[in-house]
Amino acid sequence: MTGTEIALLSILAILVLVYSGLHVPVAFCLVSLVGVWAIKGSYQQASSLLAMAAADAVSGYDFGVIPLFVLMGLLVSVADLGRDAFLAANALLGRLKGGLGVATVAANAVFAAVTGVSIASAAVFTKVAVPEMIRLGYKPRFAVGVVAGSSVLGMLIPPSLLLIIYGLLAQQSIGDLFIAGIVPGLLLAAVFAAMIVFMAVFKPHMVYDRDAQGEQSSSLSTVQALWLLLPLGLLAGGVIGGIYAGWFTATESGAIGAMGALILAASRRRLTWSGIWKVLVETGQVTVSILFVIIAANIYTRLIALSGLPNVINESVVAANLGLVALLLIYAILILIMGTILDGISIMLIMVPMFLPLLAPHSVDLIWFGIVTVIAVEVGLLTPPFGLSVFVIKSTLADDRITLGDIFRGAAPFALAMVLVLLLIILVPSIATVLLH
Repeated sequence: MTGTEIALLSILAILVLVYSGLHVPVAFCLVSLVGVWAIKGSYQQASSLLAMAAADAVSGYDFGVIPLFVLMGLLVSVADLGRDAFLAANALLGRLKGGLGVATVAANAVFAAVTGVSIASAAVFTKVAVPEMIRLGYKPRFAVGVVAGSSVLGMLIPPSLLLIIYGLLAQQSIGDLFIAGIVPGLLLAAVFAAMIVFMAVFKPHMVYDRDAQGEQSSSLSTVQALWLLLPLGLLAGGVIGGIYAGWFTATESGAIGAMGALILAASRRRLTWSGIWKVLVETGQVTVSILFVIIAANIYTRLIALSGLPNVINESVVAANLGLVALLLIYAILILIMGTILDGISIMLIMVPMFLPLLAPHSVDLIWFGIVTVIAVEVGLLTPPFGLSVFVIKSTLADDRITLGDIFRGAAPFALAMVLVLLLIILVPSIATVLLH
């Protein structure tokens, strides 16, 4: 077999192994070893090459940003700042039609500014927002759909783990990526909120189980709501503002954010010694799982490079005379398809190295391309059968009446809205880069 045939067969093998239940990074490593062995004809050469790839994958100083932001996100969750964000957003927005849904989106946007992990947002707001929305007469399917849809804001509004990983892959400034993610993230949140209000006004049967036209009347005043948001605002402002002002790097901002979150959690008396140990252990588990995927995907990219598949794709693209927009649409469609079976990090680690060489002739702004990539990957968090955010919500819910199908159907309008925003940013790149110029 030729190298290209081996590479194509390796993709099929990974799909079969993942569908069979094998962990994604294990599938990558196993297929990579066999594939390189087949190309080189020597097991010794294959194992040595892949060992070097594994050693090189996460050896850089910049990878220290991952555990720091994971630690910050977990400490923020422990401090119950997600609940505060929801209470404050409900006090400020709860009187709108579909007000609790809009409040959930707004709270998720604020919470995303200090976590960067969609899974954390999904878990927190499943506990905080879903029971309250159901109690006030919202349809359970709508309630879980709002939480699933708005939870993906954590991967776009900085700090974002996906933006960090993209920056490491594409060798772009993580600080610039964070700044570029602000406007698209706020735009996506605004589209979600507008869609919820539209549904509540014109399609109330999709939102309410019964006549809940009078939304939650919060006992909090505007001043009290803003006071609740102050710690989150200070923490987010310190992390992102410091990067924007050039005071410190993204890795240093992660350390400052983690320290700030630790002080907040301790000052609110939400952190015991056993709690600190639990947070540290969970930080280690999350970080190791992410780094294992990065190592495995880096190994797999060595197989792809050896096979010559990128050159074949490049020649095909040149021969087809595809423009940049057509190339990006193909890229986004491939990501959306892969999102049905793989997690976001795995998709990014496969697709970004494969497509970056194809973009070179088009002089593409790689910061903008990173935002396009992250939004496309985010849609995969809501699409069946993988839909990671959906599974997190289901596992967090203590309600057997709400099925996985209900959550997927509830999240479908939000996935569609994300696709529309993705198309808009592809066609109008300045949306992502406006704060950088």
